[in-house]
Amino acid sequence: MRRTRILTTVLALAAGLLSGAPAALAAEAPQAALTADTYTWKNARIDGGGFVPGIVFNRTEKDLAYARTDIGGAYRWQEPTQTWTPLLDHVGWDDWGHTGVVSVASDSVDPDRVYAAVGTYTNDWDPGNGAVLRSADRGATWKKADLPFKLGGNMPGRGMGERLAVDPHDNDVLYLGAPSGNGLWRSTDAGATWAEVTAFPNPGDYAQDPGDTSGYASDNQGIVWVTFDESTGSAGTATRTVYVGVADKENAVYRSTDAGATWQRIPGQPTGYLAHKGVLDAENGYLYLAYSDTGGPYDGGKGRLYRYATATGTWTDISPVAEADTYYGFSGLTVDRQNPGTVMATAYSSWWPDTQIFRSTDSGGTWTQAWNYTSYPTRENRYTMDVSSSPWLTWGANPSPPEETPKLGWMTEALEIDPFDSDRMMYGTGATVYGTENLTNWDDDGGRFTIEPMVRGLEETAVNDLAAPPSGAPLLSALGDVGGFRHTSLTEVPSMMFTSPNFTSTTSLDFAEANPDTVVRAGNLDTGPHIAFSTDNGANWFGGTDPAGVSGGGTVAAGADGSRFVWSPQGAGVHFTTGFGTSWQASSGIPAGAVVESDRVDPETFYGFKSGTFYVSTDGGATFTPSAAAGLPAGDSVRFKALPGGEGDIWLAGGAADGPYGLWHSTDGGATFTKLSDVDEADTIGFGKAAPGASYQTLFTSAEIGGVRGIFRSTDQGATWTRVNDDAHQWGWTGAAITGDPRVYGRVYVATNGRGVIYGDTAGDDGGGPGPGPAGACTVTYTITNQWSGGFQADVRLTNTGSSPWNGWALDWSFANGQKVTQMWNAEHTRSGTTVTARNTGWNANVPAGASVGFGFTGEWSGANAKPASFTVGGRTCSTG
Repeated sequence: MRRTRILTTVLALAAGLLSGAPAALAAEAPQAALTADTYTWKNARIDGGGFVPGIVFNRTEKDLAYARTDIGGAYRWQEPTQTWTPLLDHVGWDDWGHTGVVSVASDSVDPDRVYAAVGTYTNDWDPGNGAVLRSADRGATWKKADLPFKLGGNMPGRGMGERLAVDPHDNDVLYLGAPSGNGLWRSTDAGATWAEVTAFPNPGDYAQDPGDTSGYASDNQGIVWVTFDESTGSAGTATRTVYVGVADKENAVYRSTDAGATWQRIPGQPTGYLAHKGVLDAENGYLYLAYSDTGGPYDGGKGRLYRYATATGTWTDISPVAEADTYYGFSGLTVDRQNPGTVMATAYSSWWPDTQIFRSTDSGGTWTQAWNYTSYPTRENRYTMDVSSSPWLTWGANPSPPEETPKLGWMTEALEIDPFDSDRMMYGTGATVYGTENLTNWDDDGGRFTIEPMVRGLEETAVNDLAAPPSGAPLLSALGDVGGFRHTSLTEVPSMMFTSPNFTSTTSLDFAEANPDTVVRAGNLDTGPHIAFSTDNGANWFGGTDPAGVSGGGTVAAGADGSRFVWSPQGAGVHFTTGFGTSWQASSGIPAGAVVESDRVDPETFYGFKSGTFYVSTDGGATFTPSAAAGLPAGDSVRFKALPGGEGDIWLAGGAADGPYGLWHSTDGGATFTKLSDVDEADTIGFGKAAPGASYQTLFTSAEIGGVRGIFRSTDQGATWTRVNDDAHQWGWTGAAITGDPRVYGRVYVATNGRGVIYGDTAGDDGGGPGPGPAGACTVTYTITNQWSGGFQADVRLTNTGSSPWNGWALDWSFANGQKVTQMWNAEHTRSGTTVTARNTGWNANVPAGASVGFGFTGEWSGANAKPASFTVGGRTCSTG
């Protein structure tokens, strides 16, 4: 039982909304009473950056689609803005594993219903069990059904599926395929409770690597997909025929013809492969199956495509190439619901020279390819690619043919044709979501279809470190998989990730406090240096030289004036250098694996921490001396930073539940530390611009204070704390890094493990845009464009009917029936009680006399949904149109 105590500190909930619907888990336990402090939350735009293994279109409502990620939650498509809205930001620290989504199901009977099977790992890396989340408002709010086993959204085989499915005739019935030998599960009450289907005969037996002692690659991948034959049922009664895919190379597909009472292995099926997908064309009576020799998503050396005739039981090999010519497996699989004879599939594991996409318009009788060789290595493509909205997708590469940049992709296990639009297709890759709006050009002789990123709003990077220099770019990020970025604008996608070298993951970065143009980063790379330097604030880079034995990035620190660096890489001990890393010398007195940081005033002083001991060097990292400070965390889950402008002023956060855990402060260069009594647990620490009238910089931390987990701010050196996020904006695990902005009071950058870089601004600061709107004549047109049970969509048009231009605007109104805005586009918004304020974004601040500006939003309603009675701009009431 968690101990709760009354604080003399101030705890605050953020009422600001991220650019997406706030998704709050339905709470059954009473919540602590907290005061409010409004923050607005957004992503520093990267757009994508991770694996999207599943895309699901609703079969009965146009433009309703969902995407699932392996570690970064689930998203809903917003057709008016062509963006994705995050749905699982409510997942908190203790349930961080629920940000991994193994499957999503959208209800075709009641499109307001959506389900997500969540859980990140099936081994002990994830301490919690999996769950099925259910929503009756398209993911705006959720209820949870806990499962007695784990789920693996980030496990091998995660691109197979979908493992979760809703009966298309009796939508209270759902099936869930479980991993780890836990079999097939069913709910008959719309996901509220679940029970094993004990009649199902085969829980699967395939593991990627049975000898893996970590339990990661040795897990049985289990039941991998469920597909209903909608032609065998009627409204209100359970569908009679159900197909299930099993991770068993000899027994991959089963069928029930009595609504799940009994099950049989389908006779005559191919063996030696896993069925990644099973997609049914009920109109023509074909079940299509995509097979691979492994579970993916990285591996796969052979594969086949098969068609099963449901009426006759005939199996037909419809593979587009001979088995001997495959060096990949098949996984992505979709049918054009407007023209069911059109089938498409992907060679998901064709890493080189590119993935391949296949298309047939005669039910698999013949196929064409997205690209072909004319004469090797020259390729002819049926498509053109435009990545101008996400230019970093070229990776800054200049490959030799037959490779091209940007690539069609890799790990292409999600592939869906819009069931209402034969011209629209989306597919997921290891880095983004691509799509096209003119797919049928594929079938024209000489025609080409256009592929573009369709990923805006979906942010899936794992953040390892953050830095906010006092000049130059406002933010530098160290990321997994895509390396990291220099963000010159938080609202625009950077043109390129860090290059020269391109780390697969950047583990640590730092800048020289007195010379912010000097930046250093360390990271992982298969071949090449593990450290790089920049002399222009991270715009351009050059690689350093590794000491002997280096195998990974570790942590790195830049001296305050940029004249020297200390590096604690993986595989080698702590080293120091003067200049830019052409020659390293081993540091003495500090153990290998120590976390290192620099003093932000004295260029000769560096600090380290390892296993409960704090270390200090005053000779530029040559020698370190252990501090006598006692009572610090015994483990190595610690992050610490020295205060800019405060020599010897150090804050240290970290620990574990079985030992010292919290936040410590030293004002004597680490000789002694004082633990803050009001902070129960803390995992990160960062500094931002001092509050108005304050002399000490603002502190930020991801912590537990007074029994409440959250993102906290202190403007008085930790004497009091304010919680600045809320329960709808928690983002799972936020323990990697945090920093304030030295130029914007109140702004905080939060590292997430799969939701990218989140940043928050206080009320009254919308990220650097104009303040409250001008006084002047105005007209407002408010139109409800769509309404459903519990939700609605509205468009607002604001016209400047005065004689002077506006340079920034803010529109206020009140909802009479308690409605709430869940997501807004083309404007930023805050709420106080029933009053909503919509402010301009940076690009639509200027409104000339006689001109107008428009924005839209989705909202929640209950009972009634009356239009607002009045609108005001700058305190002046607008006329309504």
